[in-house]
Amino acid sequence: MTLNLLTIAVALPAFMGRVNRPARFAQAGVALQAAGWVLLLLSSLAEPSSWQDRVVSTLSMAGIAAGMAYNAIAFDLWCGRVAFARAPAVIAVLLTAGYGIGFDSYPFRVGWANGLFTLQMAIVVASLCRKPLVPVGRWRWLLVISLLAQMTVTGWRGVLGAFYTADFPNFFAPHMVNLFFGLVANITVVLSLAALLLAHRDEAARELERLATTDGLTGVLNRRAWLTQAAIDLTMGERYRQPVGVLMVDLDHFKQINDHYGHAGGDGALQLFAEALRAVARTGDVYCRYGGEEFCVLMNQADAAAVRAFDLRLRAWLHEAAPRLLGYALPYSAGVAMRLSDDETIEALLRRADSALYSAKALGRNLTLNPDELDEPDIQPSLSMRD
Repeated sequence: MTLNLLTIAVALPAFMGRVNRPARFAQAGVALQAAGWVLLLLSSLAEPSSWQDRVVSTLSMAGIAAGMAYNAIAFDLWCGRVAFARAPAVIAVLLTAGYGIGFDSYPFRVGWANGLFTLQMAIVVASLCRKPLVPVGRWRWLLVISLLAQMTVTGWRGVLGAFYTADFPNFFAPHMVNLFFGLVANITVVLSLAALLLAHRDEAARELERLATTDGLTGVLNRRAWLTQAAIDLTMGERYRQPVGVLMVDLDHFKQINDHYGHAGGDGALQLFAEALRAVARTGDVYCRYGGEEFCVLMNQADAAAVRAFDLRLRAWLHEAAPRLLGYALPYSAGVAMRLSDDETIEALLRRADSALYSAKALGRNLTLNPDELDEPDIQPSLSMRD
């Protein structure tokens, strides 16, 4: 088992290449566990109960427990959770400290270490059984099965060492529990390796999907992904007879920003605008970087008043944040198109919004124009907002 762990600890970073954060934690966890088992075997070469035995054995417990804590962090990250697995880490510290302090009592140290190892694995199993925050494959059930099997034999060894010491007087005692432990350990090492590789593959697939659907600079949806989602939302709006509006936005005088502040300054302006969209958008609003300095927002369940309110929130946010964060104002022109009939496509809405946008540019920029509102007798042109 130790040779298998060592082989995996060397092979994972060598053949996986550059990996993401959870995979790095998993690699570190395997390496720590392999180091712990090597130290545990080396401790048998020291004089029993000597200070060398105490130091090497305690370090071995630290490596195995810390490896499980690192793996728990990797599992949480692969399941979409950002909070670190604090409980397994705390148990690793307590296990190591208690083992070193109580080393002179064989029943205590065996019961303490194996009992806390069992608790540590139980906490990881409970975390894996929680509903993930991102779509994941069946790899977590491989881990659950492996950890449950390890818990069974580890808890068994702890009970024997603590309460039936004569039947289990040392680590290599020829007892049935060690036969089961050897079988379970070698099987679960293979299963755990398969689970780690599958989890890493899932994460890589999610990252590829994210890169394919989001704009690399601003982090919002790209044009292709937005058009796909917008078509779906329009179909839903038609089914439930809900109003839908499209807001097409173009940053004013963006070339001057690039000329004066450089392309890094232009990138900063685009990123701030994307942050503004995230800050003021309602749940269900879908926005994207349409291209260059153009952005689009599809507003579900939104009438003309809701679109106008969104525009006012966006301008107010930028009015406060842009001078403070960029050192200059960030005005924009925008065109609005409200869905007029159930069979109107997203392409038709975009054409009308684009036409309104260029009319806003022609009228002097820094305003939002909704031609559909201007056709209503109780709506005045002054509703087009100018800073």
